[in-house]
Amino acid sequence: METIFTERHALRNAKTELYGGQLVEPFERPSRAEYIINRVREVGLGPVTEPEDFGLDPILAVHDQTFIDFLKVAWTDWQAAGFQGEAMPTVWPARRMSAHIPNHIEGRLGYYALACETSISEGTWEAAYASAQVALTGAKRILDGANAAFSLCRPPGHHAAIDMYGGYCFVNNAAVAAQSFLDHGSSRVAILDVDFHHGNGTQDIFDARDDVLFISIHGDPMDAFPHFLGHADETGHGAGEGYNFNYPLPPNTDFTTWRAALSKALHQIRSYAPDQLIVSLGVDTFETDPISFFKLKSEDFTTYGADIAALNLPTLFVMEGGYDIAEIGVNAVNVLQGFEGPP
Repeated sequence: METIFTERHALRNAKTELYGGQLVEPFERPSRAEYIINRVREVGLGPVTEPEDFGLDPILAVHDQTFIDFLKVAWTDWQAAGFQGEAMPTVWPARRMSAHIPNHIEGRLGYYALACETSISEGTWEAAYASAQVALTGAKRILDGANAAFSLCRPPGHHAAIDMYGGYCFVNNAAVAAQSFLDHGSSRVAILDVDFHHGNGTQDIFDARDDVLFISIHGDPMDAFPHFLGHADETGHGAGEGYNFNYPLPPNTDFTTWRAALSKALHQIRSYAPDQLIVSLGVDTFETDPISFFKLKSEDFTTYGADIAALNLPTLFVMEGGYDIAEIGVNAVNVLQGFEGPP
């Protein structure tokens, strides 16, 4: 299996995250990608290649223009305002407040943010742009006939909505790839999100559409980030009614319970009969992940990789979360090796 990867991910190297009332080193850090790519090479998964550059148009096909314009200048505008730390929102257009987009960077941060843990720092936009190109290159490989490809995206993307960032995500890589499939002749695409956290951004983007089936298995938002989306009764709107499915699961969910939800999701994907499958691959379902509460073990990732392979669909894996950094490489690559089967 080919892995698409760029060292430009390291341009996103924020130093601060708001967690538990403290400013801490971000859980989403450059070493995550380095552990994964090192494991890819260690096991000889396949060739590692640089992404092509497809420009901004595929990103703007799923994201609001003014949002992308904001991301491009947020760090520069923050510095120009005289602030010394990394850019974090401090105020939001909360319930019953005006939805006007402010001129000042403090207000624009709040308008476009869905959470405040994710600081914007030098290089953030450049890394997010490169990450989207990694996803698009993986999609191109599938369109060119590959059975599977691994887009080692960083920063991740599934929390990025049409016009909001947060949860370490700025551009929704999986959504950009899905739209690219459609724009190149596919009629329907399925996205399976196996990250511990609900893919609220992906749901937001495709909520009213029937050409993308979105299924997410995740920690119950009553107990887990992103809290305000991901409930089982969210099934899409308008043309998208019946094309969105959420499987929220409680604290301490083990693999047997998690795999039962996966089985239901795979049945729905099979019935939908998509041209391609995108897997938003988060391995923060691991038992010792520091910001999650599922109990999957390393061997379980191999098992469910094989479960996904049984669909026999052209499959693009897009990297999302996973924050037990010492084990992220093993767990992510286990999924890919499980998908490929015995050598």
